[in-house]
Amino acid sequence: MSITREEIKHIANLSRINVSDSELDMYAETLSNIVGMANEINRLNTDDVKPTAHILESVNVFRKDEVKPSYSREKILVNAPTKESGCISLPKVVE
Repeated sequence: MSITREEIKHIANLSRINVSDSELDMYAETLSNIVGMANEINRLNTDDVKPTAHILESVNVFRKDEVKPSYSREKILVNAPTKESGCISLPKVVE
């Protein structure tokens, strides 16, 4: 499938991109090559290929949940610029 100069102009207009006349032929040829490669892939026989979500056979890679002691409130609030009632106090940002 060949991409025409008019199609490139239309795509550039939709994308709000300025394309010079000298670039039109280059983009038309490049996009035609890309569409041609995609068409070649579409012609491949994939009847025996299982659909996959990922190329690697990955399984659950998450760590086990383990209960661990948390930091104390005082230790967390040490670096807070302002504190109020045991919480970090921030200036109001919404009116």
